[in-house]
Amino acid sequence: MAQQHLDPTDPRSRHGGPVPTGDALAGYLRAQATEFLRALRLHRETGSGPNGSEGSAEAARALRRSARRISASLHSFQPLLDADWCETMRPELAWVSGTLAMEHAYTARLERLLAALHRLSGSTALPSQPAAPAVGGRAAGAAPVAQRAVPRDAGPRTAPASAPERGNLTVGAAKAGALLDRQLTLARTRAHSTALQALGSSRFHAVADKVAVLASEVPLTKTAGTTDLRPLAGAAHDRLADAVTALPLLTAGHPYNATALVHGLSPDTVPHPQDAPWHQVRLLLRLHRYAREAVSGPKGNAVVDLRLLSAGQALNRHRDASEAAAAAAQAARTPRIAPATAYALGVLHADQRHEVEAARFAFQQAWQKETVGAS
Repeated sequence: MAQQHLDPTDPRSRHGGPVPTGDALAGYLRAQATEFLRALRLHRETGSGPNGSEGSAEAARALRRSARRISASLHSFQPLLDADWCETMRPELAWVSGTLAMEHAYTARLERLLAALHRLSGSTALPSQPAAPAVGGRAAGAAPVAQRAVPRDAGPRTAPASAPERGNLTVGAAKAGALLDRQLTLARTRAHSTALQALGSSRFHAVADKVAVLASEVPLTKTAGTTDLRPLAGAAHDRLADAVTALPLLTAGHPYNATALVHGLSPDTVPHPQDAPWHQVRLLLRLHRYAREAVSGPKGNAVVDLRLLSAGQALNRHRDASEAAAAAAQAARTPRIAPATAYALGVLHADQRHEVEAARFAFQQAWQKETVGAS
């Protein structure tokens, strides 16, 4: 634990300048609440037709960003805030952020899977990707392919796939792509409707009203004005470091591990057993980043640590690939699909599980650099 105190990403390593107290937290929360209200006004001005607009999509992303930061601050600095108010606000902000995320998540997932099918099969007969912008969500586009997915016993990675194998995959790729397009486009349309209904609901208006109050009045405790924020922000760092320590980083030191591949190819419909700890680390990394922002003052959101950024990007790719693999597996369970379609979906599923392993490897590399830099 002593080494963690030397970590430059640990808020407790800050030297010089005034001690950040509850007043700094209040300023940070007011700024995020103001961003939330500004994004909400922009969303109403740009409209939200059947498929939304680019302006409304950007406004929804801004809503999500500010909602995440407010919620994270309530989690990390709850001892300095009214406890009942925190317990009421946090689940509502999570509901807002999660609801606005779904449409773009489905859009990005379809893009990732169709791009992977095209890459694996060389087929050009894949369905066109939906052009409508999302109500809100994560970064668009498929993540870069770290390593090609090939069977572990396929020999050297430079060996080209044989023509029969590529031909068999191409036969089912078009139908697999069309099936994924139907399923994920339907899910995206439903998510769009759900988001629009949520933004017009009395529940959302109640949240917006509370955020409007927060923009001018932060419910701090009586002692918050003289309490140093850094120990609480440091606790967020410690929770992250402990969670990373519990990860199988030695296994992730190799791009593909056999145990993960066996689980990944399992027909079981439950979430992948190895993914949950990594998703948890991703959430803890976000809490750590936002705690650093609050400690850094009103301009804290401009503070960027490249090592944390690289680690976060790797975990985002991990999340995207694991969810894409699950979507491919779900499509493969569709009744009465052709064997060639099922085969293409199986190859696609394995490819995305390999992407999961590559993302874990990338995170391990980024985290090792952080540890070395702190030593």
